[in-house]
Amino acid sequence: MSEPEILVDARGHRCPVPTLRLRRALEAAPSGARLRLLADDPLARIDVPHFAAGVGATVLEQGEAEGVLSFLVEK
Repeated sequence: MSEPEILVDARGHRCPVPTLRLRRALEAAPSGARLRLLADDPLARIDVPHFAAGVGATVLEQGEAEGVLSFLVEK
């Protein structure tokens, strides 16, 4: 069974706060961990994948529902 996702809820914050929260969570997470980032700043669509690529993390899923962006990132 896989480990549960680590939820990083950055709704209500403007970039770069969602990316900064994701960075802190990734630093604390073990290798192979999966983190779910929730954000409602449209700039996260650009910032999060760019940030993940820069730190060697992988965006496994990216979606949007009711104005909330969701990213599943693997460390």
